[in-house]
Amino acid sequence: MAVDEKVLEEILNSYPAKVKRTRKKHILLRDSSLDRQEIEANTRTIPGIMTNRGCAFAGCKGVVLGPIKDMVHIVHGPIGCAYYSWLTRRNKAIPEEPGKNYLTYCVSTDMQESDIVFGGEKKLARMIDEVVEIFKPNAITISATCPVGLIGDDIQAVARAARQKHGLSITAYNCEGYKGVSQSAGHHIANNGLLEWIVGQGDWEEPPGKYTINMLGEYNIGGDSWEVERVLKELGYHVQATLTGNGSYEDIKNAHVAELNLVQCHRSINYIADMLEKKYGTPWLKVNFIGIRATCESLRNMALYFGDEDLIRRTEEVIARELAEIEPQLEPYRKICAGKTTFCFVGGSRGHHYQGLYEEIGIQTTLAGYEFAHRDDYEGREVIPDIKPDADSKNIPELHVVPDERRYRPKLSRERTEELKDKIPLSNYQGMNITMKDGSLIVDDMNHYETEEFIRTLKPDIFSSGIKDKYVPHKMGLPSKQLHNYDYSGPYAGFRGAVNFARDISMSFATPTWNFIDPPWKSRPLLEGTIEKPSQEGEA
Repeated sequence: MAVDEKVLEEILNSYPAKVKRTRKKHILLRDSSLDRQEIEANTRTIPGIMTNRGCAFAGCKGVVLGPIKDMVHIVHGPIGCAYYSWLTRRNKAIPEEPGKNYLTYCVSTDMQESDIVFGGEKKLARMIDEVVEIFKPNAITISATCPVGLIGDDIQAVARAARQKHGLSITAYNCEGYKGVSQSAGHHIANNGLLEWIVGQGDWEEPPGKYTINMLGEYNIGGDSWEVERVLKELGYHVQATLTGNGSYEDIKNAHVAELNLVQCHRSINYIADMLEKKYGTPWLKVNFIGIRATCESLRNMALYFGDEDLIRRTEEVIARELAEIEPQLEPYRKICAGKTTFCFVGGSRGHHYQGLYEEIGIQTTLAGYEFAHRDDYEGREVIPDIKPDADSKNIPELHVVPDERRYRPKLSRERTEELKDKIPLSNYQGMNITMKDGSLIVDDMNHYETEEFIRTLKPDIFSSGIKDKYVPHKMGLPSKQLHNYDYSGPYAGFRGAVNFARDISMSFATPTWNFIDPPWKSRPLLEGTIEKPSQEGEA
């Protein structure tokens, strides 16, 4: 059964009138005949609704800062916040210096009730001293949680004093969970801090090699960035820094020398991509290394940017070789997956990126959306001037970025820039909506109730989920593929990653497990009770 306006209205009728009006703005039926389909996004979740979003702390420490391997990341707050953000995204890393990979450590000030009453600044200062003495890291970050903001601990002052005392880069991030409406606010806070305190602190003035690039918004989940870098290095690219999967402080502080920034996850990293262009003159290119066609297109766009005929030739040779290797491996999986459908509701960009890969193995996406996107992730960056800031977005300071007097160097002439913008997504992202098929459903911040109702209506064969919502389809007897951290698999990026993904999805369909699982409403009533017979007049 397809979803049309009538069916959608019936699903939304379960809400109170005000809630219905609000949620309706967050749901679209794709219609390419319309010039623009506006969708509401990046607004507060309605109280009482079971959302799948995270908090600003999760976006700052858990997503952006946490994967940097040679920095110790201190969480100032209760232990639960530190534990929640401790390698839950399976960011893999290999140390470049022996012993300089601290991702396996969960470092927290473990605030107690007495710290809430009397303040935790002294405890944080002692923690920094201990970290320096025990680990001798290259740098330290401090991430604040909700209680820190509520009691007013000045973590910036503690960080300043510690920098003077230890002579290390020690930076603090006021990413209390309640700032902003989702983890997206934390991404922005982390981007600001990376630009202000780390990028550009190195002393390099020139790129160390030809075709020097940075990979932004790649978090090496399940080894994704290693698979992408395997191909890039063979083509002759020098990856200066990855923000932030398998990234290091030593590499990131010299990220300013790159000739091009690649943006994989637009939502989490577009802020620093824009700021690097303003400060150092380095353009960014929207890429997608999830899916075979998307990977090929991204590699070709990179070669076109540099305009080197030898690089363009090598790119085609490597693409041909990689395709010849993986195509025979994909065929048996395509036979299993052909004709099936999926929901692709994930975080910032994966809800878009994975649709192409699904299509390449024969699976159509009938519903897609994001947990914490902004309107430009759906409609494209041309709508950014139309987005009005609200009280929540004003919580996050906008850095005033100006060209660096010494290091600003435009990498392209104005004429070359305009020429390339007509051919490749240079400093631009068109959003997800334009790639969705007519009649498909686009849902922002989809909640528990809507998940169940859309599954019942559209009956997908598999659900592509985040960490929290994967259990909803499981309870309905539907397989899900968790795409925030891949559970225990990966990599899924690049050419060989596509084969891994096809294998895992095929296993989901081939396993007999789901034959033994029935939704609870098939085995017992949803509602139990008794009907009391009304007493007759005159009865005792």
